[in-house]
Amino acid sequence: MSPAQARAIETLWPRYGVEHAPALLDFERTFGRRAPVVLEIGFGMGETTAAIADARRDTDFIGVEVHGPGVGALLARLDAACLSNVRVVRHDAVEVVADMIAPDSLAGVYVFFPDPWPKKRHHKRRLLQPAFVHALAARLAPGGCFHAATDWEDYAHEMLVAFAAEPLLRNTAEGFAPRPATRPLTKFEARGQRLGHAVFDLLFRRA
Repeated sequence: MSPAQARAIETLWPRYGVEHAPALLDFERTFGRRAPVVLEIGFGMGETTAAIADARRDTDFIGVEVHGPGVGALLARLDAACLSNVRVVRHDAVEVVADMIAPDSLAGVYVFFPDPWPKKRHHKRRLLQPAFVHALAARLAPGGCFHAATDWEDYAHEMLVAFAAEPLLRNTAEGFAPRPATRPLTKFEARGQRLGHAVFDLLFRRA
């Protein structure tokens, strides 16, 4: 963690941070207003989160990440852009969803480029397994959007099978979806495209 990232956590966490607790979040109290809420899991260094939140200031975002440097980087971005519609939870996402997010409460769930755990013996550690897909789907309000993306083809197909098998979800496309304009192109993704790497978007809605 860089000194700037550590300083951001120390000084900005009281403004943007939410501690994990075994109690459902009151979104209106957390953000000080009533607005649609989107949960983003694994925001990395926060570039995409900050860009989407800046473009959609009428929507509130909860970002979940365990990586300290990424948390510090996002907090600094939020402060620099004067964004008040993002809160950050630094904790395991499975526990956050189980403990803190009420069923039928979210306008959206974003999971962009989760760790692919590329070795076959580690595939069981992949985040978007059927049980967690169900837990996330159940926390979407009817009509809510579940948007995931990966550049690992085998993981993409694994996700597609899990999403398609979930009775609460309906695919908005025939298979994978085109990248919607609401998901900014990241530097990582642009580099991958230059190298010929495919990116797979899944865009499902809660039935």
